Amino acid sequence: MSTAGYARVIAEPFTALKQMVSRRLSPRTKALIKTLLILDVTDASKSAYTNIFATPLIMHLLEDGPELNALLRSRIMAHAAADPGVVKSNHGGWHSETGQLDFCGSAGRRLIRHIFAVADGATKRLQEENGQPSQPVKWTFEAWANVNRNGEFNKVHVHPGSTWSGTYYVDAGDPIDPEKSTLLHLIDPCQGRSTTFMPHLGTSNIYINPRPGLIVLFPSYLPHTVFPHNGHTARISIAFNLRHEPFP
Repeated sequence: MSTAGYARVIAEPFTALKQMVSRRLSPRTKALIKTLLILDVTDASKSAYTNIFATPLIMHLLEDGPELNALLRSRIMAHAAADPGVVKSNHGGWHSETGQLDFCGSAGRRLIRHIFAVADGATKRLQEENGQPSQPVKWTFEAWANVNRNGEFNKVHVHPGSTWSGTYYVDAGDPIDPEKSTLLHLIDPCQGRSTTFMPHLGTSNIYINPRPGLIVLFPSYLPHTVFPHNGHTARISIAFNLRHEPFP
């Protein structure tokens, strides 16, 4: 074969093969080979793309927060002065008994109504996003107050046996650095995703800066911790759980 002939074969690599296929092979085999010889790259822009296993996070700032917090602060600090509290996830600090915030009086009941409204709204949205009719939900509720002074924090933990968990901020504690006060640290519950699947592209940690009057709501399975407090006054918050009945 001449040089020109070789050049032609190199420029058109499948011409000879196609001619052989058309003469000797069955139609079915021809179709298979034709498929294997397709040179066009798949158009990935036509692929369906979605993110799955999302984790909802709700933040709601109460309009009546300033008035409500003044009432809650006085009640909580009075109870903390009279009761030794308990030790759970807290490292130092004061953790009240778990219950219905009876020691907060009418202010506590008012806050609970706010929390129920936020949880109902979040649950309704989840129902709609999953194609389910919106239905009223019965909750079992429990809450407790936390008072953290300098250096005191809450270790990483989850709230088993509940559906939603969250916190309400009564007082941020006049932080020395308002941008780095006693942050609430939420951690991706899927450690495989955060450590092995392109961790440089994803977010495995969320940090929430306390703000008086802010309700933060998240699934109870979400690991979370509270950074050591660094402020001029005590940081005061109310943590809570809502359990969907019947559970789960």
